[in-house]
Amino acid sequence: MLYSTITPAQKRLDLRAMLTPGAARQFPGTFTPLSAPLIEQKGFDGIYISGAVLANELGLPDIGLTTLSEVAQRAGQIARATNLPALVDADTGFGEPMNVARSVQELEDAGLAGCHIEDQFNPKRCGHLDGKNLVDLQTATKRVAAAARGRRDENFLIMARTDLRAVEGLDAAIERAKALVDAGADAIFPEAMKDLSEFAAVCAAVDVPVLANMTEFGKSPLFTRDQLAETGVAMVIYPVTSLRSAMGAIERTLDTLAAEGSQEAAVDQMMTRARLYDLVDYEGYNAFDTGIFNFDVPDVHELNT
Repeated sequence: MLYSTITPAQKRLDLRAMLTPGAARQFPGTFTPLSAPLIEQKGFDGIYISGAVLANELGLPDIGLTTLSEVAQRAGQIARATNLPALVDADTGFGEPMNVARSVQELEDAGLAGCHIEDQFNPKRCGHLDGKNLVDLQTATKRVAAAARGRRDENFLIMARTDLRAVEGLDAAIERAKALVDAGADAIFPEAMKDLSEFAAVCAAVDVPVLANMTEFGKSPLFTRDQLAETGVAMVIYPVTSLRSAMGAIERTLDTLAAEGSQEAAVDQMMTRARLYDLVDYEGYNAFDTGIFNFDVPDVHELNT
């Protein structure tokens, strides 16, 4: 009922404890607080909040148009809805090194367990698009150092993302990853790896947890959790999967409504009212204080009719 029963501080400890080489912890992405408890109920390890998804939810492309305030507010709403630790995409840190430090503190205050900072120019672009521009090594390491210095909870995870693989090749990306670790990164996100051997090479090169991005329609094949675990990957994210699934279902239902004049044919594919009420815990709120929350929750048969 209400929000998470686990404090942000404990979530950060939980996140660090689970990120061991080869664990391949699964973090499905979400764009809404409603699906966060669903991810938890299905037994996943954590929540991922993609910058691209937050931008798309606002009807914007993923080119650095969202602000720190928008990201912190929405990410905080999602993080509070689950007991799982949540990792958020902080893009390039929303400015210069001092801005990066402030961004980390805002995300701490919002209840996140960690964030990642990338090494693209502003305006950035999706990591699986061509034509990316990368900042130099000094700028990239300054961002990470500022993030690490800015945090007040030492357990807030600072992850460094590098997009250098697609621009200068794997060896250059590995050398940058090492430098980012030296600058204070607690984990590494190597974007757009082309095969399992590349993930294995990054994992072997650094002594911090490594993330694998399994986004659909991207540069990396959609490897299984077991395949990625064998390479040494500690965390696997599925950043846009839930958004694409939801939008695909919405579009199909709208097509049905337009073609048939009714949504009746699509109802079997919808979440029932009973399941929705269970997900938002109507019963828990009702039991909390019947003197205030004195509504009656219909039984399952009534809800499904």
